[in-house]
Amino acid sequence: MQEHVTDLRGDCARCFGLCCVALPFAASADFARDKPAGKPCTNLRDDHRCGIHARLRDEGFTGCTVYDCFGAGQKVSQVTFGGRDWRTGPREDARRMFDVFPVVRQLHELLWYLTEALTLPAARPVHADLRRMLERTEALTRGTAEELAALDVPAHRQEVNVLLLRTSELVRAGRGGKKKNRRGADLMGARLKGADLRGASLRGAYLIAADLTGADLRGADLIGADLRDTDLTDADLTGAFFLTQPQLNAARGSAGTRLPESVTRPVHWTA
Repeated sequence: MQEHVTDLRGDCARCFGLCCVALPFAASADFARDKPAGKPCTNLRDDHRCGIHARLRDEGFTGCTVYDCFGAGQKVSQVTFGGRDWRTGPREDARRMFDVFPVVRQLHELLWYLTEALTLPAARPVHADLRRMLERTEALTRGTAEELAALDVPAHRQEVNVLLLRTSELVRAGRGGKKKNRRGADLMGARLKGADLRGASLRGAYLIAADLTGADLRGADLIGADLRDTDLTDADLTGAFFLTQPQLNAARGSAGTRLPESVTRPVHWTA
């Protein structure tokens, strides 16, 4: 995933801490306290850096450690609003910036999937359509704040999803295994140790706290799968696709977990 990869990873140095302000969170296992949308987190410093970044998990903010904006933060900060800081600009600019950020974040997530799809040789029959959709989606992210606020994101996501589904079918057709269809399945807490899930469709599956120790997930479609607290110890995810860093960060794994090249091994797995 070399093309566009730099723009599709969060760069906090070029952002005004938007995820720490625009987004709400509720007191839970992921966050130590409540915070409404549009209100700065109490840990956000004046320089837009997190005051407890090195201690987030210890302080009860695990949710922050698994989040990634896919580069939307710097896009909104530096492109949509031309480098204008919400702290010093007009109040109306700040409100619009907070409204637009979640929209651009969704578009950047779609760009991630489209970019990955273009690296998959088996999806070559739809590469031309994928490339056109990627260019169209990228153009949308560069719209004005007003255009972005008015964008029908669900409708655009559905158009993209048609191509991603076709990509999934093409890629999984060339894989071994039984190619099980577990799309949207409730597999919370499921005991899948050593399971053969090669080429499986796990799109949107609920795998919260599931045991996938030593499971074979080579060539599986993991788009939208909920991997919170999923045990991936020694699992093989080689060639698994549409797996994002936030999904992986929410799971548990080990040094023996084999991963696709598009993601990196979370630090907390070996800490």
